[in-house]
Amino acid sequence: MEVIHKIGRRKTAVARVYVSEGKGNITVNKKDVNTYFPTATLQYKVNQPLVLTDNEKNFDIKVNVFGGGFTGQAEAVRLALSRAMCELDPENRSILKPEGLLTRDPRMVERKKFGQKKARKKFQFSKR
Repeated sequence: MEVIHKIGRRKTAVARVYVSEGKGNITVNKKDVNTYFPTATLQYKVNQPLVLTDNEKNFDIKVNVFGGGFTGQAEAVRLALSRAMCELDPENRSILKPEGLLTRDPRMVERKKFGQKKARKKFQFSKR
């Protein structure tokens, strides 16, 4: 099996995932996944596509991720892994699609408008 390369994005985070046959090692930016994503919630998000498709111990996964915060990065990795699992076995699509793991979350930060303090907040108004 050759190496499968997929990209996932969330907010400003971009994750590049390289999947190859192996024993289930996941490295994120040359660190272990449990070191890079310290909380259980983030680790769950990253492992979700592997658990749902029963592939936790079948592949070695190398991830390069940059931009955004920890949650955005974890969700970008999740999307990239889901896409890779679909390429490995097209039947995985029917498992991951109902869980919403193949959909790129379109929500982005709204831009700040001129004449306002932030995107929606106005400057303080003084009547007198």
